[in-house]
Amino acid sequence: MTVQRSPNDDLVVGVDGGGTKTVAWVAPLDDSTNTVVLGRGLAGPSNPRAVGFEASQLAIRHAIAAALEEANQPCEPVTAACLCLAGAGREPEQNVMANWILSAKVANCVRVTGDAEPILAAASPEHWGIALIGGTGSLAWGRNREGQTARTGGWGYLLGDEGSAYAIAVAGLRAATQAADGRTPHTVLLPRLMQALGAGEPSELIARIYEDNLSRDQIAALAVRVFDVAAADDLTAHQIVHQAADELATMVATLSRKLRLAAEDYPLAIAGSLLLKQERYRQAVLDRLGELRTPPACVHLVADAVAGAVALARQAAHDTPR
Repeated sequence: MTVQRSPNDDLVVGVDGGGTKTVAWVAPLDDSTNTVVLGRGLAGPSNPRAVGFEASQLAIRHAIAAALEEANQPCEPVTAACLCLAGAGREPEQNVMANWILSAKVANCVRVTGDAEPILAAASPEHWGIALIGGTGSLAWGRNREGQTARTGGWGYLLGDEGSAYAIAVAGLRAATQAADGRTPHTVLLPRLMQALGAGEPSELIARIYEDNLSRDQIAALAVRVFDVAAADDLTAHQIVHQAADELATMVATLSRKLRLAAEDYPLAIAGSLLLKQERYRQAVLDRLGELRTPPACVHLVADAVAGAVALARQAAHDTPR
């Protein structure tokens, strides 16, 4: 593939797109440190499965345009772009987005991945190890030294997302309603969640959840109440958090066995607002990995997955004949 020349020939773009926002960074093509950012852009959600391809592409275009503007660069094709998108972990979605980037002349070459690969790229210069996402949803993705990849989790909130903020919040709500019935022992989760949702009595939880049509993100935000109650030694909340930590650790342990990483002292890259903000929860996952005899050699906390997208864009540029 012959790369066309453009005013932005020495630039790359990394995009991290999820269910709530899209972040784009413009960076130099040649930066071995992967630390220089020339411009940043922000737009709405770009998970193609959640918002559709048209809305996803519009958000990505706006984020990239804003990043180029901040970098004082024209809206011309950059050398390479990497789109790391939630909802684009499989080839059909990746092909649609890659073809759009090329036809829209956003970049001269492009790579499209799911939202886990950039986390590993941001943490591991050699791009191997395991990335664990624990936010609204959950997913583990890994690559071994031979380049083989695999994933566990990432089935979405109806089929999976174990250990995620959404799953923890739903478990807390279910425990609260069961306690309200008297089917299970009293838990402080009931009054705390009623307060959070503005319910005067337990029966009003039905209206707050169903009639108010709360979004997945709004429900996931209730997970913090479960953690607060667990920290106050409420047995029910503690059991929910313990089970959730076990689910995430099992994802990682299963993946390490699939990729034969357990004996190689693999690096673990952690991302997602839940795991980054809830230190005790994060440590519970790591402790459980030790119990499962698959502890990582090192742990990296990745706050800006878009840095990994930039690294992958740079790699794509260097892998493409010019």
